[in-house]
Amino acid sequence: FFEDLDGNYTHGTKISWVTQDLSPSTEEKKNLTWMRYLADRIPVFTETGIIKSFCVSFGQSMYTPRNKKSPYLIRDDRPYAGVTYLDIGFHGRNESSMDSLELQLGIVGRHSYAQDLQEAFHDWTHSTVPKGWEHQLHDEPIVNLYAERKWKLLKLQDQSGLGIDFIPHAGLAVGNAYTGINLGGQVRFGWNIPNDFGTHLIRPGSDASVPADDADPRFFEPWRRIGFHGFAAVDGRAIARNLLLDGNTFRDSHSVDKEPFVADVMGGAALIIHRFKITYTYVYRTREFKTQKGEQHFGSISIAYTF
Repeated sequence: FFEDLDGNYTHGTKISWVTQDLSPSTEEKKNLTWMRYLADRIPVFTETGIIKSFCVSFGQSMYTPRNKKSPYLIRDDRPYAGVTYLDIGFHGRNESSMDSLELQLGIVGRHSYAQDLQEAFHDWTHSTVPKGWEHQLHDEPIVNLYAERKWKLLKLQDQSGLGIDFIPHAGLAVGNAYTGINLGGQVRFGWNIPNDFGTHLIRPGSDASVPADDADPRFFEPWRRIGFHGFAAVDGRAIARNLLLDGNTFRDSHSVDKEPFVADVMGGAALIIHRFKITYTYVYRTREFKTQKGEQHFGSISIAYTF
């Protein structure tokens, strides 16, 4: 079953913790003082009435060529690469928009331990163990800054809970791992759509399921504990640098000629049961480099819990 699933974006896992509102209004939030201190000094988050949240994420992503049986360097396919990272970010939102600012610190290369994870998984599933990891990118620290804004331009909902909304977004990334801009949007339609800013793939700046504060009636409707919605989305990127395709910054390594423009077209569904939100997304991604053999298709599952 796993023989033909590897190739290009092979695997990604991300675990995130997002605070509720960082306002000093409750006794329980006294331990968030230092987070609130930092958030209050980010210029984009100083507007009156902005609800601010702090986010910490830990994740790993893995990328491989399509042919994992060859022990030789495959020059016309993407490099073997693993990335393990820590994201530290802030989100500021009101009823109509949300800003995200996120710093990513991590490592690409052998000490991301992506090789160990993939080899162990293939051994456990009795499938072909990848043979080419000796050609992976060299160890390189990652420092990247991401900024993104999302707008809720449309929100319609009747008394029964049926509704639709439209959430465009625009972002910027600068760093040695990835430099570029992105632009896209998402349409959601269903019953009791949550008052967040949509569903996004594993990537920095994308933690849009920021929990609303129970004490704030603008963002929380306590009777809406169950809901279901479908969504369709697109995200286009103009890319100046992608370390995973361009190769290491300061050392010679395997690389391929990247495509300067890449797009994701996504569709999926989300189920909300009390404080749980379970989402499945199916993704069609255009070619990321010149010699890539065909576009890529993959699925993503996310589980969020608000507490």
